[in-house]
Amino acid sequence: MSNEPIALDKALTSFDALWSPRVVTRVNDYDVRIAKVEGEHIWHVHDETDEFFLVLDGELHVGLREPTGERTVRLPRGAVFTVPRGTEHRPSAPTGAAILMFEPTGTSSVGDHPTEIPAHIDATTGHPLGT
Repeated sequence: MSNEPIALDKALTSFDALWSPRVVTRVNDYDVRIAKVEGEHIWHVHDETDEFFLVLDGELHVGLREPTGERTVRLPRGAVFTVPRGTEHRPSAPTGAAILMFEPTGTSSVGDHPTEIPAHIDATTGHPLGT
């Protein structure tokens, strides 16, 4: 990790892969990750941790499966949202987005019980910035 400031706009131009988060820094035992996204991710759940999203550019939709039924949260640029632990969710970005996520180091991008993972989604715990 760098001990210098990181410009997120510059960091986002350092890679092209979609749904393939990059770790820009760490805070205690948490990764701060950025990703470019477009289309749909998979439905997944994180049993032991919440998942925080900040939309840097574009609009992110987060589908949620809750005890009361399904709903979709729409997050425009600058909006934040936390998916509570144990909540099945599916991020999507019909027209593309750039996002920042904050989650414990080692958290899988496809949740704790992945099934079939499409080729356009990178199953990772985050790649170092610059790769």
